[in-house]
Amino acid sequence: MQVKDVMTSPAICVAPTQSIMDAIRLMVAHKISGLPVITEKGQLVGILTEGDLMRRSELETAGHSWLGDLFRSPGHKAEDYVHTHGRKVADIMSQRPVSVGPETPLRDAIATLMLHHIRRLPVMKNDQLVGVVSRGDVLRALLPLMSGAPALSDDQSIRQSILKEYQAVLHLGGRNTINVDVRNGVVDLDGTVTDERLRTAARVAAENVKGVVSVVDHITCIDPFAGVTIPPPSLP
Repeated sequence: MQVKDVMTSPAICVAPTQSIMDAIRLMVAHKISGLPVITEKGQLVGILTEGDLMRRSELETAGHSWLGDLFRSPGHKAEDYVHTHGRKVADIMSQRPVSVGPETPLRDAIATLMLHHIRRLPVMKNDQLVGVVSRGDVLRALLPLMSGAPALSDDQSIRQSILKEYQAVLHLGGRNTINVDVRNGVVDLDGTVTDERLRTAARVAAENVKGVVSVVDHITCIDPFAGVTIPPPSLP
């Protein structure tokens, strides 16, 4: 899947010369967390986000401690003043925004969102803004992927799929042994593991197999050092 398959297009954007009030109105009206900042020639020069608007003199969030101010240069103080008091988008926007192309694999775009701790990425093609991909777009793409695979129809196929996942991911063996029984789509897990996280992963892996109605956890966790047995959680 590529960015172009999930991005929002056309993108709602703002000019660097526009007022912050105009930008806020756009963000509120369209229920979005940020706006690409585009010049008249279509050049991407920044992005304005909710985070850029959190420190404002109007909100009384612009102050610094006296100790922090003690080590700040006049230039840094002036820069902060512009950011917390500026009236134009160019005054407070985040410059040098990260962007992706429409053919960028979606997994790479998601990695970029996570790496930079941001919520949206401008999508550029031939130096022109063609869309925006946001975390919301990713969630909308995720939903059909989680429910689109056909469910397995018989208990034996479900059991084999669970065991295959256990072998590929959990690499069980030795003192970590899980038995799987499936009846009418209800999965019963039994056995022993030496790490509570293995028990949780075994349940999650079973729940992800299409056709599973519910999972009953009877796995026992044994502390490999103390020999203490931790029973499975009680059912509600």
